[in-house]
Amino acid sequence: MTAAFAPFEQETYCFYLVPGFSAMGFVAAMEPLRVANRLAQRPVFAWRLFSADGEPVAASCGLKVAVDGPLDETAAALIVCAGFEPRRAISRPLVAALRRMARKGAALGALDTGVYLLAEAGLIGDQPVTLHWEAVPAFREDYPAACVTEDLFCLGERLFTCAGGTAAIDMMLERIALRQGPALARAVSDQFIHSRIRPHEERQRQDIGSRIGTRDPRLVAVIAQMEADIENPFTLADLAATAGVTRRQLERLFTSQFGVGPAAYYRNLRLERARSLLAQTGMPLIEVAIATGFSSKSAMARAFLQKFGRPPGAERGHWKMPAPRARVLA
Repeated sequence: MTAAFAPFEQETYCFYLVPGFSAMGFVAAMEPLRVANRLAQRPVFAWRLFSADGEPVAASCGLKVAVDGPLDETAAALIVCAGFEPRRAISRPLVAALRRMARKGAALGALDTGVYLLAEAGLIGDQPVTLHWEAVPAFREDYPAACVTEDLFCLGERLFTCAGGTAAIDMMLERIALRQGPALARAVSDQFIHSRIRPHEERQRQDIGSRIGTRDPRLVAVIAQMEADIENPFTLADLAATAGVTRRQLERLFTSQFGVGPAAYYRNLRLERARSLLAQTGMPLIEVAIATGFSSKSAMARAFLQKFGRPPGAERGHWKMPAPRARVLA
């Protein structure tokens, strides 16, 4: 161990694995701890794994992970790891356990949609939280009072959340830097061929130009406006004004770049949002229709069937639980 890596006392992270959790996010959060120990030449970090019943848990990819047992409420730092169906893991005993841990001063974290369990326990309050960008709209509908960002991660004194995926590496590197010093964090980053430690405020997604395959500032500005307001769609006149062109010119720009006009492009964005809300929440069809700018659930259903070849109800999958309302901080 070099002087640059002189550590503080050992810190233990406990991971609570929800069935269907993201293996990518979990490994990206745990592996930096292992590498930090190797580079520091001593166990500066330790970790333990828990599940609801102490049995192995299958990730979304099917990988089964053995755990150390059921949740240990004496853990000083707990990270909830979830995936596509986090609300399936919510139970009264778990909510009660998380609240007791919070009262004892435990630091509580979440990867990806694991923040659902913390929100359901009333533990996020007005503190900023984040989760995977795809799940953000549904989370905002379920917990409208929550302060949700689309940052890579949010670090508070006793609450920390992360978008999952590779963002978990950056969050844990930041925590390593805070606990054991930036030199060790940089060395761990190099081991992962992670060229730089991304700051928390960096956006999760590529910029719009990269995503749509064009740098035309007019198209970028219009699509940014579309994405900013799905619930109350702008008129074509508004969009054309944003681009500084006529409606006819806007039609030509979209047709040339995407093969469809701006109205169809905007409708497709709204339908994708509707599909996400249907899959991730228990919102009634009429509420989904309103949240995605349709005048009625029948109007949404017709457009949905035309685009996806199936009715909106087919997106419900195995959803069983009703959508939650805003929770009061316990």
